Amino acid sequence: MEYFLAGSFIALFVFIAIDRPIILISFKNGTLVKTKGKIPQGFLHDCTEINKRTPIDGTVKVYRNRFKPAKLVFSKGIDSKVQQRIRNIFPHKSFK
Repeated sequence: MEYFLAGSFIALFVFIAIDRPIILISFKNGTLVKTKGKIPQGFLHDCTEINKRTPIDGTVKVYRNRFKPAKLVFSKGIDSKVQQRIRNIFPHKSFK
């Protein structure tokens, strides 16, 4: 019985602690380094265009939430003006 409780606590902790975004886009020195998830083609194209104009270092993560369609999370390396430009082009209707 103790093993079952210990295993369930560990499984619950792992389920909560793992970072699981539905979309991950990483930029480094003005180039696209890594993508993960099903990214709308227009959004990816617009992000690379923004990155060409103002090179950024950081990641953009999109999380699915129960109450909001999608939540955008930016790393500290991305300027607030660039964050707003990415929020403006984000296709919220694709993630409902």
